Amino acid sequence: MSMIRDLRAAVRPAARKDGTPSGGYDTTRDPATPSAVVDCAVYRDGRRVTGSEGLSPQEAMLQVRGQGGFAWIGLHEPTEAEFAGIAAEFGLHPLAVEDAVHAHQRPKLERYDDTLFTVFKTIHYVEHAELTASSEIVATGEVMCFTGRDFFLTVRHGGQGSLRALRHRLQDDPELLAKGPSSVLHAIADHVVDGYLAVADAMQDDIDEVETEVFSAPGKGTSRGVDAGRIYQLKREVLEFKRAVAPLARPMQLLSERPMRLVDPAIQKYFRDVADHLARVQEQVTGFDELLNSILQANLAQASVAQNEDMRKITSWAAIIAVPTMVCGVYGMNFDHMPELRWRYGYPTVALVTVAICFAIHRTLKRNGWL
Repeated sequence: MSMIRDLRAAVRPAARKDGTPSGGYDTTRDPATPSAVVDCAVYRDGRRVTGSEGLSPQEAMLQVRGQGGFAWIGLHEPTEAEFAGIAAEFGLHPLAVEDAVHAHQRPKLERYDDTLFTVFKTIHYVEHAELTASSEIVATGEVMCFTGRDFFLTVRHGGQGSLRALRHRLQDDPELLAKGPSSVLHAIADHVVDGYLAVADAMQDDIDEVETEVFSAPGKGTSRGVDAGRIYQLKREVLEFKRAVAPLARPMQLLSERPMRLVDPAIQKYFRDVADHLARVQEQVTGFDELLNSILQANLAQASVAQNEDMRKITSWAAIIAVPTMVCGVYGMNFDHMPELRWRYGYPTVALVTVAICFAIHRTLKRNGWL
């Protein structure tokens, strides 16, 4: 909840000395306005209508229906009670409303009467000084979009994926924004996929680092192999990334190839570019998954080889030590008639013979690479 309060504080303008907002969205104007609304404005002819910032979603739609244009309302993690009034105002389907409130949805595109419901998974790369077996590499969020003839509604979940900068960029391009709500849908899709590209490039560095450590020759005094937990954690994060990218391919294909009443034909061409970028990310993520499988198998193979080398050394030294052990065992049986038992040089002779045999075994094992 503190995250939501911080977000609202960042969006809400500073107050004057008398306590009223200095401008921007004012949630105190209408008690019925849900606190989850972070921005609400009316756009006409590609430009934000001056004075529409303080409107509630209901007031914005009244203005749109009376004077034209479309309303763009942004919400962050609304509750069922907060979203109920907005859902009734825009005539949203109950199934789409349930998905938008409870989140944790797969990327998808669904049509309910005169509304398109689109779900995007946002991915953010988490900076870390060192990759460990418990490092969080990607943080995920969700953006649900309701696209209508005269409105565009976004519902965000998670601390990542703010759309404020995107809204400002779109407002700087009135020609594109004049195409209507479908232009906003394309901008969000492009924004999300561009985020995928940035995360893929950052994850490539992590994978390259682990790959170098696994296949580089260990130096003297260093441990062999890499902690398999690090590789497995990286693979888990790649799978999380894959779950966001792969299901989005079908919705982008539909938006770029199939004519839709709610998507301007001029905007549909832009979705093809988004689909191409998404295909590139999908290939990268699939390659990451396969590469990490190979790295993990190579690391396990190296660990097995290292264990075999250790066992060979232990076995070699056990074979060398067996010679003096056997000699000591024979001469420790205390028989009266032992070979050279009473001879003055018997002990040093037996010791020299034992050392010579041990040396010969050691040299043979060393030459064969066991030691």
